[in-house]
Order: sequence, then C-alpha cells, then structure tokens
Amino acid sequence: MASCFSYVSSRNKCYQYSFSRAGLRSSTSDLGDGTVVHCWVPQTHIDTKPTLLLLHGLGANAMWQWDRFIDRFISRFNVYVPDLIFFGESYTTRSDRSESFQASCVMKVMDGHGVRTMTVAGLSYGGFVAYSIAAQFKERVDRVVLICAGVALDEKDVEEGPFKVKSPEEAAMLLFPQSPTLLRRLLKLAFYKPPIWIPSCIAMDYIHVMCRDYLQEKKELVEALHIGRRFANLPKITQPTLMIWGEEDQVFPVELAHRLKSHLGENRAQLVLLKKTGHAINEEKPKEMYKHMKSFLCTDAMIPPNDNAKRLILASLISPNQINK
Repeated sequence: MASCFSYVSSRNKCYQYSFSRAGLRSSTSDLGDGTVVHCWVPQTHIDTKPTLLLLHGLGANAMWQWDRFIDRFISRFNVYVPDLIFFGESYTTRSDRSESFQASCVMKVMDGHGVRTMTVAGLSYGGFVAYSIAAQFKERVDRVVLICAGVALDEKDVEEGPFKVKSPEEAAMLLFPQSPTLLRRLLKLAFYKPPIWIPSCIAMDYIHVMCRDYLQEKKELVEALHIGRRFANLPKITQPTLMIWGEEDQVFPVELAHRLKSHLGENRAQLVLLKKTGHAINEEKPKEMYKHMKSFLCTDAMIPPNDNAKRLILASLISPNQINK
C-alpha cells in the first residue's frame, strides 16, 4: 500500500495546505553550525499583535500536533510553529541532545525573524523546551503554557514512581515505534480512550513516514531528557505559567504537575486538570485546551497599559463564536 499510496503523506500535504491557507508560510533557517530549523511563520509579521510560539511534542511533526489550533490563534497573534531538531525538516550535525540546545536553536530562529518578545506554549516534550526558553531568555518571554510537560521529573521517578515505562530505552522504543504492535501500545499509553482499531497497513504507513528518520538521534533526545535529571536543579521560571494536564496521564503522571506548581509558587502558576483525559490532550480535548489557553492569554496583564491596539485585538478573543469551531 505504502508504495502506491500513503495516507500519512497525503494527510501531511493536507496539513501543509491548512497552514498555508491560515496565513503561515514555510521557512527554513540555516543556523550556520550544522543546524537547520524549519518553522511555519506569519506571511506578514504585524507589530500590533503579540507573538505566540507553539512547540510540539515527540512523535509527528509540528503540523500534526498544532493544526487544530492554528486558525483559532492566527487572527490574534503572530504565530510561529517550528519543527524541533530531528522532526519535520529540522536537523543538526551537532551532538547536543538537551532541551537547552533545542531552546537556543528556536530562539536563533526567532532572532532571524526579528521577534523580540513572545508567549511560549509547549506540548509534552515541547513543554520542556518552552520551560528552558523561559529560564534562559527571561526578558523575552512574557507567559508560558505547559501542556502535560513533566519538567519536574527526577531521574529516580522513572524507576521508583508510578510510571508505566521504567527506563529511557523503553520510553524511546514506544515513542518511536517500529511495529504496529508498539504503535498500538503507545496509543493506549497516550490516550484515555485510545482508537479502537488501526489497520496494520495504516500503522506501518505512519511508522514509515514519521518514525524512521533520525531514529537513533530521537532516542538520544529521550535519554537526554531522563538520564541525570535532578528536580533539585530545576530553575524557577518567573513568568506567569499555565499548566494543563490530563488527570489520567500515564506518560507524565499528574503528581508531576502538582510538584511543578509547588516549585513555581501558588501565585505564579495555574494548574488546570481535565477529567477523563490522558496525555494527548491536544487530540482528546482540543476545545477545552483552547478554552483554557484563550482565557490565560487574553488577560490585560500581558498588554502594556498604553497599547490599546493589542488590547482591542485580544479582547475580541472573548467572543464565544471563536470557540464553537
């Protein structure tokens, strides 16, 4: 089947069309050190709009994970959606696999597009990168949204905590499955209500398109995320932070959300828990995820007092018509 027709490749093209139709264009930045980053950027950056940077998690490229949300945000924000290193068309010849390196690469891309300040939102692994951006570039990030991002993880949690996966090696095997059986196991882990049935031909098509390139490098990303990680060394970001979490998350259990909220402080961090929801919030509860992001992003606190243009733009987000799509 894959040799004649690829459902996954066709869907990828549909996402490209969707992003372009929404008002984004494909841009590739050569960072000059063996690193190339692909990013969807506004066709025209409008200075009166705030900027929203959306970071994807492990798995498919950025389009697959953020497509449901682009047209909801793009009329109100300058939206930037990069493929993180080793996903989509982004790659590096360097050996650094840390989220800190990912963060610095993303910010070099933003520098190249002349973007100074932004709000950063990250799904799962993208949340690790978002947190690192907020910690490293404090003066450039006004707000942070973390969606099921276990940044409060400690290395010992994997072996001693309530994790379904007990080693970085097993996690990498599941996150980048190489067989239909492993893909189905991943879906059971990520979803509260996983898809009932996926044909093996579709599963293998997805694996061939999304899980074969840079496989070893992606496994190293997972290892770098876990090995040697110490919660005691986690910096405290100072920006207002929204955390959205599924109560039934089996990838990053909800106790990590409470740990991070305590670490950041009650006055700085908000935590929203979604019932009957697993790790893949963007797929299981996209309307609720958007609703909470919208509420957090359109407050007066993120707009300078004298910036009436931005105030009017963001105020229009409150319209209930925007959430009924």
